[in-house]
Amino acid sequence: MNLAAAHPGFLSPTGVEVAFVLVGLATLGAALLTVTTRQLVHAALWLVVALGGLAVEYLLLTAEFIAWVQVLIYVGSVVVLLLFGLMLTKAPIGRSPDADSGNRWVALAVAVAAAGTLVWVVVDAFRTTWIDLGGPAQGSTEVTGAILFRHWVLPFEALSVLLLAALVGAIVLSKRTGRER
Repeated sequence: MNLAAAHPGFLSPTGVEVAFVLVGLATLGAALLTVTTRQLVHAALWLVVALGGLAVEYLLLTAEFIAWVQVLIYVGSVVVLLLFGLMLTKAPIGRSPDADSGNRWVALAVAVAAAGTLVWVVVDAFRTTWIDLGGPAQGSTEVTGAILFRHWVLPFEALSVLLLAALVGAIVLSKRTGRER
């Protein structure tokens, strides 16, 4: 069979591929605004947009269960926990001079190095891997549940303890007496 006839190629993308790239660019823009804004509440709200964009990317990859988990866990729980933490600790609503330590260039260099390393590791790990799309979909509930509860139970539970610790920490910080401030 002629491989060129089976797939239209890079120069003729499908509508889903175009949507994937456009949503990816919007998600990247929201992520950049999340880490560059000087207002903590705005950063949390841009994080909602970035995590929501990630959920849309999962939907475009036909991983509906993972998309809903992304919305419920990250957009619903983590960002709400972050906003409650900001409110309970009486963080400034407007511009926060404490949010900028002056190490932007060092942070940018570390972020670029980390992103480059992550891309290199993923490309190296999947360079010779062919994804077989036959059989049950990889984003289906059955496959995801089997993988999650067989291989990822400990990290899943560690994450829940971490979120609980963050909530308890926010409550402890909000209960300080007037003379300790």
